[in-house]
Parts: sequence; structure tokens; C-alpha cells
Amino acid sequence: MTMEKFVLSRRMFLASACCVAASPLITPVSFAAVPGDKRMVTIVLRGALDGLHLVQPYGDALYKQYRPDLALDPSKGLIDLDGHFGLHPDAADLMPLWKSGELGFVHAVSTPYRDTRSHFDGQDILESGGQHVADEDTGWLNRALATIPRGESRKAIDVNTSAELILAGPNPVDVWSAQSDLNIEPDELTFFKRLYKNDPAFDKVFGEAIGADSDADNIFNGAARKEDPAGIARLTAGMLKEDYRIASFSIGGWDTHVGQGYIFKQPLKGLVKAITTLKQELGPDIWSKTTVLAMTEFGRTVRQNGSKGTDHGTGGLAIVAGGAIRGGKVYGKWPGLKDSQLFEERDLMPTGDVRAIAAAMLHSQFDVSAGDLTSKVFPGLALDLKSHAFLRG
Repeated sequence: MTMEKFVLSRRMFLASACCVAASPLITPVSFAAVPGDKRMVTIVLRGALDGLHLVQPYGDALYKQYRPDLALDPSKGLIDLDGHFGLHPDAADLMPLWKSGELGFVHAVSTPYRDTRSHFDGQDILESGGQHVADEDTGWLNRALATIPRGESRKAIDVNTSAELILAGPNPVDVWSAQSDLNIEPDELTFFKRLYKNDPAFDKVFGEAIGADSDADNIFNGAARKEDPAGIARLTAGMLKEDYRIASFSIGGWDTHVGQGYIFKQPLKGLVKAITTLKQELGPDIWSKTTVLAMTEFGRTVRQNGSKGTDHGTGGLAIVAGGAIRGGKVYGKWPGLKDSQLFEERDLMPTGDVRAIAAAMLHSQFDVSAGDLTSKVFPGLALDLKSHAFLRG
């Protein structure tokens, strides 16, 4: 194929580029109608949230040693949670939920994925719920629907041009395609340019793709970006107040290789708005019956890199919220930060399986049996439903 024939629109280019998979700019929202009054929302944090930056183990002296430019403490605005962990100051609006017991964190969790720390593979396993890449070609949320009794006329709805993997499978799905556009933040543009600066073919196509956009100025200042977590949350709450009981959407932007101290703020702001908007829009009665799980494909390196960012890691953080959550605590078995305690001497050692958190919520909210959870929804998962103290009742 000649370069003349390989001129891409920005939409085509971004749809095929690796960082779009890590941080998609079109945000799907999926819903499912099932019996009962309880609700469950999953939020996929695409790009690998740095849980060590959101909930910092400031009580461990090694943390500041490993991250001299990223580590905070209460004197620098970090919000103390329990004397050992502190919450990033840009998440301060979540503190009322923490204090009321409607927000918690589970540290040092991951999927079974270890291999090459690929966003593609990590997200596939996170959404498919399998043990290994390509173990499952359906999503765990779709398989869970098959275990929950519901009327044949009730379907799941995916608000996107196509269903995400988490909802893909044999259960019927209605797809509503909203008009969307693709936009890219300045840090993402810089990343592409630096990554492929020595690739003339890419540089030519990239320049043409950017130049072809009639709103090019807004690409660079971010004004045209369509992802609106608060708006997504309002849409989600509205659907959950009707027939729907399960919802799933994504928030991207977490791939913070460069300048993490600054770049981290934007997706965190979106996540905070999404959670607080869900509570506000659902209202006290429905919120009291709701669980929210925010999860990511893997964590990030314990040590900062030379660009004041962090790279792809292993052990990460899950965020649990809702009126059905017993919050106000950092859960999980903390592995420690000594070299001997790290995974491959670089990553936070995983001590828990994020799939088990999702399984416990499915059991608590929709009475999915342990047998179905470990054989159909998350095949091969070792599950102890009694060990998940973050759930009420």
C-alpha cells in the first residue's frame, strides 16, 4: 500500500493506535435490566490507574524514596485516611463518602495477568474475567446476566457503536449509537510525537490526520474532548432509576508515563465527579442499595521513572463505593515496599484478585451463586465470599 493511499482520518488513525485502546475517547455505557431493587455499577479505568498515587502509603518511608517527585504527605495536602495511607488531595470531594462509610479502597489487587504488561491484554482479561489472554471471548458481565433470572423481553443496552468486551456474549444486547467524535489531549499528542519521531511514514500520516480536522485548535487545548464523566454518570443514574440495575462505563487517561503529577489530575477529576454525581442523581434510597466498583487493568511501577511518571506495573487499586458498601477503610493485604516484597523487584505485589471483588458484589447484589461465579462468570477463580468485609450485610 502506498503512502498516498494510506492517508487516515483522525478517527481511523486513533481507532487503530495503541493508546486509544489504553485510553478510549469514546466512552460506552452499558446497562442491563434484572429483577430486584439492588444496583451495581462498574467503571473501567483504562490506561492503568496508579493506585499508589491515589491512595499513597505515606507511612512507609520507602515510598518517598522511590517517588521523590510524586510522593505527598499531610503537610503537602495529602488527606490522611488511617495513619498509613493518604488520599490524593484532588480527590477531596470523596471524603464525605469515606466518612459516611460509603467509600473504600482495596489495595494490591490485580487480575491473573502478568506477561508483558500490555494494555490490550490486560484490559481483555479484566473484561473477559479469564485466567489468561484468549481464555474467554465473552465478557464476565454478559455471562453473569445468564445466571440472574430475568424476563426474556428485557435486554442489556450498550450506548456505543459496538459493545465493549465486558458485555459481549450470547445474551441479547441492544446497541444505541450516539453521535461521537474523537479528540486527543495535549499530553497524548506529545506522547505520539515522541514515540514515533524517527518514523517518517507515521509522522506524515499523523500530521495529515491532525491537519484534516476542522477543529484542530481545540485538539491541542482539549476544548473539544467529548468524554464527560459527570454527564455519563447522570445518564447512568437516570437509567438505573428506571428498569435497569447493572451499568458499566469507562474513564480513560490513566497512562501516566510522563509528568504524572500534572496529567493524573484530569482523569481523577472525572472519576471523582462520576462517583459523586452517581450518588447525587440516584438519591438516598437507590444509592443505599447500590455498589460501585472502579477497576483498572494493572497497577504501575513502585518507582517513578526518569520522566517523573510511572510505567506499567502489576498490583493495583480497586475503588468500592455505594450505600451497600462498608467503607471508611483501606482493605487488602498490604505486601510492603521492600525490594524483596515487590513483584519482580519493580511492582506492587498483588495479594488479591480484583475479579473476586466483582464476584462478591454479584453475589451480594443479585444472589449469583458461588458455584456459578467460579464456573461460569469467572472460571477458575478461587473465591471465599466470607472474606469480603467491604460489603454490608
